Amino acid sequence: MREYFTDGRRVAFLIERRIAHEEGFRLAPSEGAAFDLVNGNGASWEVRNITRSGIYFCPSYMVGSGRSFDTAGFLKKLQGIAGYIVTDIESFPTVPYWILSRGIVEQWWRANRLGSGTKISRDKMLELLRLLP
Repeated sequence: MREYFTDGRRVAFLIERRIAHEEGFRLAPSEGAAFDLVNGNGASWEVRNITRSGIYFCPSYMVGSGRSFDTAGFLKKLQGIAGYIVTDIESFPTVPYWILSRGIVEQWWRANRLGSGTKISRDKMLELLRLLP
């Protein structure tokens, strides 16, 4: 069970629904949408999971074998969403989450706190979260 619930690809479906329920958001109109959730004001949000290997903030189409990071595509993604909801699935069965505005992630990007492809380690992400006001 732990293996399943700490695999971001498998648990994303459940995490998105949990957050939608707890925060009063709606699910994106389709699985292929460029975002995961919509809040009451109509703003789009992306859900990302901190796994054993870390977290990334670039669009999903830039992650995986044979795919590459594109700065312009990442910045376009940022402009299309209100922010990210980040969960720590590695802490299963307790899975905390943080709601991060787009501005926070933009600040991290400009300050070179995200890796070149926006992928950072789990430890680095938790450190950034601890530094939030």
